[in-house]
Amino acid sequence: MQPMLATAVERLPHGPEWVHEVKWDGMRVLADVHDGRLRLTSRNGNDATVSFPELAGLATAYDDLLLDGEVVALDQGVPSFAALAERMHVGDPRRAERLAQERPVTLMIFDLLRLFGTDLTAQPWSARRELLERLDLDGPRWQVPPVHDDPDELWEATRENGLEGVVSKRRTARYQPGRRTEDWRKRAHRTDLSAVVGGWRPETSGRPRIGAVLVGLPAAGGGWRYAGRSGSGMTGRMAQDLADLLEPLERAAPPFVDEVPPIDARGTTWVEPRVVVEIRTLGGTDQQRLRHPIFRGIRRDLTPADVRTQSVPPDLDPAVTPAEGSHPIGESPPPAGASDGHGDG
Repeated sequence: MQPMLATAVERLPHGPEWVHEVKWDGMRVLADVHDGRLRLTSRNGNDATVSFPELAGLATAYDDLLLDGEVVALDQGVPSFAALAERMHVGDPRRAERLAQERPVTLMIFDLLRLFGTDLTAQPWSARRELLERLDLDGPRWQVPPVHDDPDELWEATRENGLEGVVSKRRTARYQPGRRTEDWRKRAHRTDLSAVVGGWRPETSGRPRIGAVLVGLPAAGGGWRYAGRSGSGMTGRMAQDLADLLEPLERAAPPFVDEVPPIDARGTTWVEPRVVVEIRTLGGTDQQRLRHPIFRGIRRDLTPADVRTQSVPPDLDPAVTPAEGSHPIGESPPPAGASDGHGDG
């Protein structure tokens, strides 16, 4: 089963038919408990159980259940994707145990898909939520965060507390595995995007270490279009992990369908677009390139196919004209006479 996905919107829905939750900045997982064992599956179907040993105790909560949630690494109560990026790909049990002691994660549980062998996905959200709350899943490293009726109040609270944003869910909605639907809607204070790496450049200091990556987003007619170059935010450990992934993927020419500007192409080592990374951006430029992109980490839990299905701001969407994309997703249109400002991932 794949997790249900939300559609990015510019305004959160209002009304009694909607409920609203915090949008967590982490790694989406399905937690399958059966016969005293826990299996964590990432969005692209990879087994992530070894990476998060501190969640193993969830296997003793009930005999059989399937949960949907987000693994987050909290830093003073606020999720840190950079801290989580160092955890999500660890396959060595000993290292995973050590990291679990140094920077433990928390599983934020927000949906119940199976209980005691019964598939609940056809049930409305309200019924699944009632059962989930009755399970009282409040453990040392997992919790069921509250839901809210007022989207505007939650939007301001998440902004003030440095959280990612808000997800709104229709109370009557069934769970649709693997589908992006209007029954779940999301709005973020920042724009975080997944992109494929098409090339890399060494550090300007001359050291043979990755200093920046050239990334791509889906092109309107297929393939990948060049979206920009990002090096800010990349640490030495991230650079080494990325180099290990990219080394066997080298190719002679750029993998993008459009031309890469000479200033970016100079000194670049080109690679097959198979590695996915997370980029934070202030939206798009007039050329639909990432504006002030910041590298946030490797997304081993995602594939290039996932990048093709994500929601992107209008000013980065090749199917949207500049006039249509005058304000990015995640921000309401400015009042008359005001200039455009930029506040999903």
